[in-house]
Amino acid sequence: MKRLPLNQTNRAVHRERDVPALMRLAVLLLCGLVLAAGFVYAGGQHFAAVDYGYKSEELRSEHSRLLIEQRRLMLERERANTPEHLGSVARELGMQPIQAGQMDPAHTLEHQQSLASPALVSPSASLAR
Repeated sequence: MKRLPLNQTNRAVHRERDVPALMRLAVLLLCGLVLAAGFVYAGGQHFAAVDYGYKSEELRSEHSRLLIEQRRLMLERERANTPEHLGSVARELGMQPIQAGQMDPAHTLEHQQSLASPALVSPSASLAR
């Protein structure tokens, strides 16, 4: 085996730059970055769509719950507006059926046509204007 002497100076090897190869590598790197960015964007869109789906389902269930609540409240309101219920509430408040002396003869005919049940008024009320 033959060794080089220690005092021999090696000259630096200079290579030519392969510009087309560097350009191909730069284009390949750019295409890879664009492709990776596309996958990241598509993944973000997918997860956003899944999140919107969950939120939409929650809103649908809340909407149906609110519709049920609305129906219940409307039925309760209808029950509260029945003449029987209104009469019992008026009696609890201390109202009494209207007396003959409290009626105005001029308006009696109009009121008889519009009233289906006897009116309840406060005992201290007066219809005189």
